[in-house]
Amino acid sequence: MKEDFSELIEYLDKKFTQVDERFDKMEREFSDLQGSVDAYAKKADTYFQEMVMLSKKVDRLEKWIHKIAEKTGIKLDE
Repeated sequence: MKEDFSELIEYLDKKFTQVDERFDKMEREFSDLQGSVDAYAKKADTYFQEMVMLSKKVDRLEKWIHKIAEKTGIKLDE
């Protein structure tokens, strides 16, 4: 009593092929998402570095203004 499993094997092969295709698609989408997140992180890092530099520049200019006001006798309102 030898059973022929070729129909079952063909069915399972199609199902596994569909699963493989879905995983491949998900892998590509994940890769695209990861690239987008990396690009955003780089832009955010650059922005934060620029904000730190701007903050230091403003602090330095404020310090100079206070020194000038002190030397000229001008009282600054804070």
